[in-house]
Amino acid sequence: MDPEPSRPTLLERLSSLLLREPEDREQLLQLLRNAHERNLMDADALSIIEGALAVSEMQVRDIMVPRAQMDVISVAEPPEKLVDFVLETAHSRFPAFGENKDDVIGILLAKDLLRYFAGKEFDLRDSLRPAVFIPESKRLNVLLREFRASHNHMAIVVDEYGGVAGLVTIEDVLEQIVGDIEDEYDFDEAADNIVLDNAGHYRVKAATEIADFNTAFGTNFSDEDYDTVGGLVIHQLGRLPKRNEVVVADGLRLQVLRADSRRVHTLLVDPQRSLALAQDKT
Repeated sequence: MDPEPSRPTLLERLSSLLLREPEDREQLLQLLRNAHERNLMDADALSIIEGALAVSEMQVRDIMVPRAQMDVISVAEPPEKLVDFVLETAHSRFPAFGENKDDVIGILLAKDLLRYFAGKEFDLRDSLRPAVFIPESKRLNVLLREFRASHNHMAIVVDEYGGVAGLVTIEDVLEQIVGDIEDEYDFDEAADNIVLDNAGHYRVKAATEIADFNTAFGTNFSDEDYDTVGGLVIHQLGRLPKRNEVVVADGLRLQVLRADSRRVHTLLVDPQRSLALAQDKT
């Protein structure tokens, strides 16, 4: 009796599926989606491949933080006046300008301020790292390759006239491939969705369900048109918001702290309404 033939491995099945030689990118994506439907790859793997293919067609202008929303510092400011701004924005890198935002002369790493507060010799200009300037039209896959080769994490985007149009970070590029990346500004995944910060404001994950948000802040937002507080903000604006945009609804001020071209991640909520409600109950 002939032995029973062995079943093809996962790699062999996937290879067989892909050997159909797709004629264009759309056919390739369809093959990959079919592979996912047949359980040959999981949803995360499919999402990453789709993101990687999309990045090769996107330009810096598609994901950059616009000039108006850049958090920058002036080299004319004394270090002691910078600390509140650094703590408030909670970034690790800041473009530093001279006369105006078009005069970016370097990048300040927030950790370099530690020398000043440790009582050591500190000169703001001397502490700046070189700034990298790139055009708005640069492809994201090319930029990512350059980031990796140069070990830079931030680039200043300039327009055709040489003026500053915005900035982009390596995290912005990677998030187009793998989705949201948590950093020092984000919540711990295991923490609550609503966290009170040192300034007396609430940092709220955009994925917080409307029912939970209503319970925390005493609001009465409906969940018929959206399920999360991020959906609420998008509904109010009628589009995906940009970082630092503000929505005022039902007596609350909701500021977008983190958002990308796909979704909202984090909000800063003014607690005045919730505090007033709490006082009314006492």
